[in-house]
Amino acid sequence: MPTIEREGAALYYETHGSGPAVVFVHGSGGNTLSWWQQIPHFATRHRVVSFDHRGFGRSSCAPEAIDPRHFASDLAAILDAAGVRRAALVCQSMGGWTGLPFAIAHPERTAALVLAGTPGGVVTERIRRDSAGVPKRAAERGFLAMALAHAFLERDPMRSFLYDRIGSLNPPATLGTVLPKLAALQIDRAQLADFRVPTLLLVGTEDAFFSVDGVREVADAIPGSRLHVLPGIGHSAYFEEPEVFNGLVESFFEEIEPWASSS
Repeated sequence: MPTIEREGAALYYETHGSGPAVVFVHGSGGNTLSWWQQIPHFATRHRVVSFDHRGFGRSSCAPEAIDPRHFASDLAAILDAAGVRRAALVCQSMGGWTGLPFAIAHPERTAALVLAGTPGGVVTERIRRDSAGVPKRAAERGFLAMALAHAFLERDPMRSFLYDRIGSLNPPATLGTVLPKLAALQIDRAQLADFRVPTLLLVGTEDAFFSVDGVREVADAIPGSRLHVLPGIGHSAYFEEPEVFNGLVESFFEEIEPWASSS
């Protein structure tokens, strides 16, 4: 699978299928492999692009270049290399800090935006409170219990183990470098005043990072966006309930004017 060299990093990406382009953008606990329950499903009708953020998975990066301020422009470079002019973006958690800034900078290249378990850099009063409590909750619960709902951990220990092992493929130092820098990448309402990209926000009621109320405030800040709340699901809906997640995303895409001719 190909890589491209950019700004101190070798960025790994892969493509599958054909049709209107869809890009899956992983969170901080994952990488390209996280989307194993989405890629085969969507590749039957779409050209699917997935990639590892710089410093994650198979995207190597110089330590001084591991910075999320590069994420949106990295995505633009990957789409250029893959020959994709326009795509829908499906972003999980940290990936929202890639997708929303990309969509703001390149609305003509963004057919649709899905923000799953993420404010995408939009800061509201409730999101501030949610974020301030993350370190304490993470210390009490541990990584897996933050990423997955308690009921899922009990119900499906095998997939819970797989989730953990996929995350373990990321270099250990990357997470500690990237996450503190995300706070500096903030989007205010003024930047969203003319935003017209069709946007769907998904949040689970058991999300340990961002509350339903917080994500609802983000949805209110993004013009024309819609919010879907997932009862009993945690931070990683795409992993916990892939059929539900895939169905919601697919239904959202079907409501959008086809972008096949411009992909």
